Amino acid sequence: MTTAYITHPLYVDHDYPGHPEHAGRIKAVWREFEANGLAARLLQLTPSEVSEELICSVHTSSYCAALNILPMQERTVMFDPDTYALPETGEIARLSAGGVVLAVDAVLTGQAKNALAAVRPPGHHALADRGMGFCILGNVPIAVKHAQSAYGIKRVMIVDYDVHHGNGTQEMFYADEDVLFVSTHQFPFYPGTGRAEEIGAGRGRGTTINIPLPAGVGDQGFARIYEQLVWPAARRFQPELIVVSAGFDAHWRDPLAQLRLSLTGYDHLTRELIQMADELCDGRIVFAMEGGYDLETLAHGWRNVAYALLGDDAVVDPIGTRQGQEPDLRSLIEYIANLHHL
Repeated sequence: MTTAYITHPLYVDHDYPGHPEHAGRIKAVWREFEANGLAARLLQLTPSEVSEELICSVHTSSYCAALNILPMQERTVMFDPDTYALPETGEIARLSAGGVVLAVDAVLTGQAKNALAAVRPPGHHALADRGMGFCILGNVPIAVKHAQSAYGIKRVMIVDYDVHHGNGTQEMFYADEDVLFVSTHQFPFYPGTGRAEEIGAGRGRGTTINIPLPAGVGDQGFARIYEQLVWPAARRFQPELIVVSAGFDAHWRDPLAQLRLSLTGYDHLTRELIQMADELCDGRIVFAMEGGYDLETLAHGWRNVAYALLGDDAVVDPIGTRQGQEPDLRSLIEYIANLHHL
């Protein structure tokens, strides 16, 4: 089984001192892969910058123009209070999106069975007309559009298990019947979107499935959600490709949120998604890096993703679980199941 591993050494050049989304995040993943012999077992690929044409498949031309003039700026530009852009950021963001596009290429050409893209800056909050929430470009939406236009793939399932709602991804596919977007996220929480009642519009009505979770949900709750909601939705939709917005900030030790997944719980979700791909779309699955701000958790989380994609049984969880009773999700699961006729 060949697993592609896409990253780029220039990802560290987008860096702002003291910001949670800093270059140390990707360095932690690189170190973990090298230290445990994973890099040598994976098909290592280096991406190019994604084309402006492909960027404009989900972003406005005016936003593309704004990114193009960043090298001429002499100071840091703030798209919002959380989202910085340096003179180098346009190039690095295009390389980040290019990493997820290359991962899709590797899988859909048969160069690899599956792929992981260790990229930054992340992408799932980026809106059509601006960066937001640490994100500059919609990495996953761009890659999905590429899969559809370059390979004739029609139905793509995006699963977002970052702790924050992927509002940018949702916006870009909200009226698209060919993209199923499934998000589990803490709610109410940043960015304020992702209510269960946000289910899509027009022909895309029903292809957005939001699963808003109260603080404290952990391994048991997530496992139940995947069994009772995500699996039925996937089997009904019958995707030809699955792309995962993989954020490790739903871990109990992450400093920015209050969900309680463990690394073992995350591994269960990862392996469930791989099993979905094996059953529904010949194993075609891509994992793309989003959030995660505890460096040890992030590094071990991506190591576990690599093991799962390679077919290894190994699970690394030196951090363990956080004890405590989880919220009762029965009424929420029943409500969403009824809402989506699952």
